[in-house]
Amino acid sequence: MTQMTKGSNIPLNAMRIRADLVWDTSAGTPDVDASALLLTPDGKVRSDDDFVFFNQPEHASGAVRKLTKRPAAGSVQDSLEVDLSRVEQSIERIILGASADGGTFGAVRGLHVVLTDLASNQVLARYDVTDATTETAFLSGELYRRAGQWKFRAVGQGYASGLAGLATDFGITVDDAPAAPPVAAQPPVAPTAPATTSYVRTPPATPPAPAAPSAPSYVRPAPATPPAPAALSYTRPAATAPPASPAPSAPSYVRATPPPPAAPTYG
Repeated sequence: MTQMTKGSNIPLNAMRIRADLVWDTSAGTPDVDASALLLTPDGKVRSDDDFVFFNQPEHASGAVRKLTKRPAAGSVQDSLEVDLSRVEQSIERIILGASADGGTFGAVRGLHVVLTDLASNQVLARYDVTDATTETAFLSGELYRRAGQWKFRAVGQGYASGLAGLATDFGITVDDAPAAPPVAAQPPVAPTAPATTSYVRTPPATPPAPAAPSAPSYVRPAPATPPAPAALSYTRPAATAPPASPAPSAPSYVRATPPPPAAPTYG
């Protein structure tokens, strides 16, 4: 194993690599999320699809995928698997990034990245981050191609502007506008796909209570479809269970007997 320092690099003979971002858990430590950006020779992504992170955990080429975060005794590990044999020819660099939620990287103790050859399970290199301060996004290292040879460089560069600042620096357009407020329940409509990948990491909104009708209504409304974001937002959402499938077109229920004292509920 090679113990690396900031700015150093090593050649890579392995083609399938796991990059483990590891940090200590203690009181007041922010949570950390690993991410990756696939860059062309001009240092930019081709589109939002070249950003692998918590809301988009696998690249379309299959070259990079984000694993499930794994806690261990006193530490947490967030990993990315990279198959260099599947990286498209137009991609020259793969940035290994991270964002901190609830604090800065200066408060993240024991932060380091470990590279492992997946074919042999041999640890190739380790880089310890020791100089982080006010950054809320960080580049631990990068995999890059030089004259047909893949290499790894320890970077150790951060951003005080968080995940949005990191993404913007590599060509992703970020919309910082606040999310639209929830709307009242509407009659059933067909669900629509969002215009862009969602980059929002916020707790799920509580469905709004239906407005009380002036007279009893017996048509069961389906839950309102949340509006699609106009552009990308990088607020980190909490992990949620998959949403329930939208209800089919609801039949009309005509009440044949006098209504009970309590108002009926239509879920």
